[in-house]
Amino acid sequence: MEKDAGDVREYGEKMQRFFDSRRRMPSFSELMVLWGYKTKSAVHYRVEQLLEAGFISKDRSGHLLPQWETGVRLLGLVEAGFPSPAEEELLDVMDFDQYLTPNKESSYILKVKGDSMIDAGIQPGDMVIVERKAQYKPGSIVVANVDGEYTMKYLRKTAGTPPAGGFFLEPANKNYKPIYPSESFRIEAVVIAVVRKY
Repeated sequence: MEKDAGDVREYGEKMQRFFDSRRRMPSFSELMVLWGYKTKSAVHYRVEQLLEAGFISKDRSGHLLPQWETGVRLLGLVEAGFPSPAEEELLDVMDFDQYLTPNKESSYILKVKGDSMIDAGIQPGDMVIVERKAQYKPGSIVVANVDGEYTMKYLRKTAGTPPAGGFFLEPANKNYKPIYPSESFRIEAVVIAVVRKY
């Protein structure tokens, strides 16, 4: 029994090393190679053991999720005004995947092209994390399909009820004009985070 528990740990550690190097969980085909198995049924058996041991879990779609610490230490605060001595105080461990994409199944990443949202702090080359939702509120930054073309802007509402009133898109740059749909308008997702790497 102890040997079997040791085997489970060893296979779990191999999975963790894969995750640490690729920043994603391996597929069943990759687990066959990683663990040296010839069939997916053998991989399935070992995965079930890891699930029972609490080493991994599954989301609602059946995708494997790590249950080990995958985050970066959150040490404290830093002054953005007058300088003060840095204090290293471990506040927590932050997993950026969970922080930025709490709903992974409905989220995806887009790279920003153009400068129409610079006054909202979104620069060309930034990465935005967007999430599909059932409803979208005016004032949110959304990705929308307007007359067959995709764009990212503030969602605004005109006065009155359709057809006199409706939605339009407002840029965050005074050099661009608001966009009013003439034929078709569909909101695809809402921006929930901006990622910029220096």
